[in-house]
Amino acid sequence: MPNQAVFILTDTQGTDVIGCYGRPEVKTPYIDKMAAEGIRFNRAYSTQPVCGPARSAIFTGLYPHSNGVLGNDMAPCLDAKTTGERLSGLGVRTGYIGKWHLDGTDYFGNGVCPEGWDPDYWFDGRCYLDSLGSKEERDFSRLVPTAKDMRDNGYDETFTMAHRSVDKALEFIERYKDEDFFLVVSIDEPHHPFICPAEYLEAFEGFEYKLGPNGKDTLKDKPLSQRDWSNHVKSHLGDGETLRMDAFFACNSYCDYEIGRINNAIDKWVPNALSIYTSDHGDMLGSHALLGKGPNMYEEIAKIPFIVRWNGHSPAGAVVDRPISHIDLVPTFLEFFGQDSPEILHGESLLTVFSNPTVCDRERVFLEFNRFELDHDGFGAFSPTRCVTNCRYKLAINLSDKDELYDLETDPDELRNLIDDEAHAEVRDQLHGEIVEWMNRTRDPFRGPQWISRAWNGRAASSWGGSTRPRPADGFNPHTLLYDTAEPIDRLVYDKH
Repeated sequence: MPNQAVFILTDTQGTDVIGCYGRPEVKTPYIDKMAAEGIRFNRAYSTQPVCGPARSAIFTGLYPHSNGVLGNDMAPCLDAKTTGERLSGLGVRTGYIGKWHLDGTDYFGNGVCPEGWDPDYWFDGRCYLDSLGSKEERDFSRLVPTAKDMRDNGYDETFTMAHRSVDKALEFIERYKDEDFFLVVSIDEPHHPFICPAEYLEAFEGFEYKLGPNGKDTLKDKPLSQRDWSNHVKSHLGDGETLRMDAFFACNSYCDYEIGRINNAIDKWVPNALSIYTSDHGDMLGSHALLGKGPNMYEEIAKIPFIVRWNGHSPAGAVVDRPISHIDLVPTFLEFFGQDSPEILHGESLLTVFSNPTVCDRERVFLEFNRFELDHDGFGAFSPTRCVTNCRYKLAINLSDKDELYDLETDPDELRNLIDDEAHAEVRDQLHGEIVEWMNRTRDPFRGPQWISRAWNGRAASSWGGSTRPRPADGFNPHTLLYDTAEPIDRLVYDKH
């Protein structure tokens, strides 16, 4: 029996816009059905809540600070190999259909299939634009339409990038149903401009999205960057209790329909395939008086849906409350196709957990922020953050701003910043040490004494006299040679004397 995996990735869907995560009013029945038939992970996290960096970690298995994608419109380093490159060399059919955002050009991409993926099924944003029949269609594709706009122009689901992407995905599944394959279906929606069929826009006309207590967050004792952000978007916010973004929620529900088409094709052609659905990041949607995504680590943009359906392996209706991360995806797919993970990868395979969710013992995940985008000077600019969240607490070190500590058990809305609370000093210091160790272990190029010496700990640190940390083996390049001896390394840390 062939090994087959379908990885479904959407853009800008946090857990707070998915029915099975507690928001049934947003109407996502197909995703909810997928969760009922498989495993729902309640605490899965992006590595950086911005499109390009998040995707870079998903497909290279390296944190953005290590793979070079510090913001949007940046490409991974030449030696950061993708899942497609690692699997195609094994004879696995590798298809990538939909938004890529990792070629370093712009939002749409360059239309060129990168190494490791099947060019017959490449369909990025540039390919979608080129598939439109006229300048009028191309212009319309950049507008936020009403239901009347869609009907007046005669546009239905076949106009959308989501539908055209899924059509190609269904063709791939049927064509290679008897072979080993790894298929990525990367749906650009519900990202702006929220284009979807008229019936979805009509269904959400006047829809009011209810916010929690943090909709009225004053951001007192929070980073200055968040207050600046809030001031920038305040004209688009409501009363802090509800938010009106009809087109977003219509497109969000439409994405669910397209995911249903994928899962129906899996049931028909490859019923034993491993299928995973997740999103790159969420949207603040008025929580903490913010919109969009950017330099913060709040649950709304950092925590993402993560659902696994695997017939004959994953138990139906299972739920995992332990923290997991996108960084674990590459090792998971490698193990699924019978390969060991090279030591350079930062995550750990979740494959065993997919068969037995009760064995998940993950304690913490790490996140970061560097900048929003190379091309834009707004959206957070350079706002370096390193963060850890465990089963209860979250600590974010904002290098040039105020740090944050939240108790997610007693304060799930992340309203009370405990960074200066001496009653939580022990927890804070423990988490701080974990961040510093993670930065060292992953060879974070921005690591240094500034992350260690914080206003609340009075510590002094030096950038001189630290360890040498050679590059781990990646399965492609020759084994690293130690500079001092020109001999192959035998460990990943060499202490200086």
